[in-house]
Formats: sequence, C-alpha cells, structure tokens
Amino acid sequence: MKALRWIALAAIVALLGVVAWAAITPVTFASREELFEIPKGTWARRMSGDKVEILPQRIDLTLGIHDVLLLRNLDDVPQVFGPTVMMPGQSFRLPFEVASSYSFACTAHLSGQMTIVVAAQPISAWDRLRWRATALWNAIT
Repeated sequence: MKALRWIALAAIVALLGVVAWAAITPVTFASREELFEIPKGTWARRMSGDKVEILPQRIDLTLGIHDVLLLRNLDDVPQVFGPTVMMPGQSFRLPFEVASSYSFACTAHLSGQMTIVVAAQPISAWDRLRWRATALWNAIT
C-alpha cells in the first residue's frame, strides 16, 4: 500500500512537471510557414464533376509561431488566391502581422472563398498552456 502511494505521488509530480514545462517554455518551430499544396489534376477533377475540396475552408495560424501561409500550386492551371494569380508550379507566401480573421477569394475551393484566422501569439504561461493543449487535442481528433 505504501509503494502504491509513492507511485501515485511520483505520477502527480511528473504530471505537474510536464504542465509547468508546457506553461513556461516558449512555443517555437523550425519554420514559421504553414504549407498547403494544390495537387496536380485538381482542376481536371473538378471539371469532370468531382466535388473535391483540397484545402481546408478555414486555416488557423498563430502569430510568432506559424504566421506565414505558403500556398503551392502543383496543378496544371493557374489558381487565384485573393488578388494573386499563381501559375502552375508557383508558390505564394503571405505573412501575417495582425491577429484577425481574413477572407480571400480562392479558386481552389468549391465555394470560391477561404478564411484565414490568425490568433495572437501565446505570450503568458496560461496562453502557452492553452495553445499546447489545443494543438494536442487537434492532433488526436
């Protein structure tokens, strides 16, 4: 019974250590770019009647972490994103500096629209903890 208490105490201390690390350590990644690709043949599939959605309707970015949207057109035809026309094989980098919700015209979507939601940088310990918990939840669901 005494050994079981020590194991439970050790587990609680380890959990608190992980939570403290998640709250204190700044969130960083090797790259601030979030890449999305328009696959080859997307336009042809659409013209044949396939209602394919190749990009998410909403893309979530976070300032200071992933705040540069990188779109790559691998398709055989030009694609329009906002005021930009991406020729086949071209990429388009769009950095964000203000937390907000942005709507863009996008020919890669059936609806013709895509929303980019840019969240504020998680600066406080609670914000970092919440950001990591949300990222973990989104990864497992």
